[in-house]
Amino acid sequence: MKQEISKMIDHSILHPSHTHKDLMEGCQIAAKYNVASICVKPYMVADAKKMLENTDVKIGCVIGFPAGNSTIDVKVFEAETACKDGAEEVDMVINIAKALEEDWKYLEREIGSVTNVCHQHKAIVKVIFETDYITEDKIIIKLCEICTKVGADYVKTSTGFGFVKNENGTYAYTGATIENLKLMKNNIGPNVKVKASGGIRSLNQLLKAKEAGANRVGATATESIVQETEK
Repeated sequence: MKQEISKMIDHSILHPSHTHKDLMEGCQIAAKYNVASICVKPYMVADAKKMLENTDVKIGCVIGFPAGNSTIDVKVFEAETACKDGAEEVDMVINIAKALEEDWKYLEREIGSVTNVCHQHKAIVKVIFETDYITEDKIIIKLCEICTKVGADYVKTSTGFGFVKNENGTYAYTGATIENLKLMKNNIGPNVKVKASGGIRSLNQLLKAKEAGANRVGATATESIVQETEK
């Protein structure tokens, strides 16, 4: 069970304050527990590749992160650069505003363009919807259909940074929910998988996400999750 759980985890080093020291510590954790991948900021890819060269931990990278506002050409360039630096997995953030506007032609071109360049470099693509902002079922369903059509490898719930401002000025964050994971699982094609990200901090939460259809989870609490399986 321990290895099965470990190979569901993408260990994340993505906070703006995470330094080279955090990357080194994160790579040590990723190697120690033999996780599926380490997911890092773009400038960290080459260093992560060197640190994990003698392991089978994949190197993942985010692009258009976390707001998704870059142009299509910039996202393609960023993805290609990450692949050339050694990224084997790319987690892209969609243009959230275009999804809210239901501009499906734009999103098909965006997701398809990034998917194509990544696949040319033998990298897989995970498409982040940011479900704290994309809350309507019909939009999530349509995004799943687009990802299936263009050949993306995963649909993914969240960045971990999708904080919504309340009327009183405070910020709230939900991340992956069981309802959204089930919705995504039920509306993707057979060659597309699901990644749960945002708020997965315990073994129980990971197992619930798995039961709802998640094949991968993004986590910073990797060590405590895997240690729970040992108990």
